[in-house]
Amino acid sequence: MPEVNFQQPFHSAATVVEEYAIGKRDFEKAELGDANLQGVDLKGSDLSYADLSTANLSGANLRGCDLSFADLSQANLQNADLRGAMLFSADLRQADLQGTHLEKADCDHNTHFPPNFDLVQAGIKMRESANLP
Repeated sequence: MPEVNFQQPFHSAATVVEEYAIGKRDFEKAELGDANLQGVDLKGSDLSYADLSTANLSGANLRGCDLSFADLSQANLQNADLRGAMLFSADLRQADLQGTHLEKADCDHNTHFPPNFDLVQAGIKMRESANLP
């Protein structure tokens, strides 16, 4: 029998930080638009399908996070660590990526970056599909 996830989405940055501290890593579909997550450590978390639009994630450790299908439009990601993150179909339009570490992050052709953003210079790997190794 398939496992059904009845988890309610997270609506509070403080709750996410508290849950992460006790070992939780599944924050899929979190609703954290406008949240202040400056400098938080959420390394290795599942934030797929999360609403992080206009969130302050400056200096955050999001290394290895799954941000597939996440809305990061207009988010402040200055100096955030997204190395090795999965950004498949993520929306980073108008995000502030100044100083953001994106080396070895994965994206696909459905990932939206700010205008004139240079994927090669950022060290991002373009994949055809999220299913590829």
